[in-house]
Amino acid sequence: MGLLRTILHQNGLMTDMFSTRQCTSWEEVERRMKGYDMLIMNVRSYTYPIAYRAAKIFKKVNPQGIVLTGGMHATVALDEMLAVPEFDRICQGPGENIIVNLVANPDAFPRVILGIGAKSMAEWPMIDRTLWPEPASKKLAAKFNWPLEPECGWGPPPVATILTSRVCPWQCAFCNENSYIPNMGRRPVEMVIEELNYLDETYGPIGSVVIHDSMFFQNPSWLEEWLDKYPKYANKTWPYWAAARADTVRQWPELFEALVRKTNWHIVSIGFESGSDRVLKILNKECTEEDNYFAIDLLTRIGDDMEAKGLEPPIFWSNIMLGIPGETREDAFKTMRMLKYTKRIMPSISFYAPYPGSALGHQLIAEGKSLMSKENYHRYPDDEKVKGIDYQFYRDLLSGKYDDEINRGLLTIRQTRKDFWDALAKA
Repeated sequence: MGLLRTILHQNGLMTDMFSTRQCTSWEEVERRMKGYDMLIMNVRSYTYPIAYRAAKIFKKVNPQGIVLTGGMHATVALDEMLAVPEFDRICQGPGENIIVNLVANPDAFPRVILGIGAKSMAEWPMIDRTLWPEPASKKLAAKFNWPLEPECGWGPPPVATILTSRVCPWQCAFCNENSYIPNMGRRPVEMVIEELNYLDETYGPIGSVVIHDSMFFQNPSWLEEWLDKYPKYANKTWPYWAAARADTVRQWPELFEALVRKTNWHIVSIGFESGSDRVLKILNKECTEEDNYFAIDLLTRIGDDMEAKGLEPPIFWSNIMLGIPGETREDAFKTMRMLKYTKRIMPSISFYAPYPGSALGHQLIAEGKSLMSKENYHRYPDDEKVKGIDYQFYRDLLSGKYDDEINRGLLTIRQTRKDFWDALAKA
């Protein structure tokens, strides 16, 4: 949103922005929409019900207005978008190289438009963050230096969020991101550091950074350049949150350790998803149980060493899925054992959701097993989302009912891993 608004404003097309999250009622949304000739919305699957209702309200109060939509849902579920007559134009894929012409002259385009993206993020302008909404209250404003962002649990405020790469190139069966936007060139290291320094000097001081790439730990040559230049040229080696995969950590362990130790990679986000090889194969994760445990052991060893030296140890932030079709109780126990085995972790646990655009999601929707629909797409982690899943078992599991059984297997894992690392150290 920040990127597209920056591009529009640089080309003389002025916009206002607000989020339905800022409103306490649909009546308030209606009041704020009055008087505009165009509504531009980014629609993801879990915001589709809100977008659908917002478009109807906009047309009610601005009968001659035009609604332009884009975002992931326009690409992965075009049939649902086409069924809403209030969506006047639907842009599939990236929009940065088409947004100006589309907004300036929407009548020149068909209802469904194929977006045009940049070949490289190096072509993107620096986002004008003053186009982001200001804090809604003095109390909130006191917590961070707008247009930097408030603390979200990953590091001290104010937070600078930034992208260095766009789209994860892997093909996990539960994810629909790769079906939305093709891969594009990564942002040069110098541009990333220059933007962080600008934000620090203009709006800071920055407290921490969130590198919100879907997959930061890829492209070793880029990472090696980041390892060299971030500590040298950034105003400060700010602690940051960034994402990796367990298999890439196992593939490049020395590079991973150097980044954690030398660039202050403090929160390592890894979607372990499951502790069971069976389930990881169902998800087409292309990671194994051993990959997961290798990454866990490595970060634990780094953290223990840093803590012994009086430094704050790095921790995991990890997505974990339960209620995956085909998952057995023992598979779920293995996932919980992996969580308990991990020494420093902030887990984000949710029940699997069959979103359109993902391979597994398409299969379950086609089989009539999805409990999600265009009326109730959402991201609530603990709702029932698939027919035939014993959700009461999972609620009991999370409440601790099966802890005795989980802990019995955990003792074996701990001893096995200890013996493995002892043997490796001696070798």
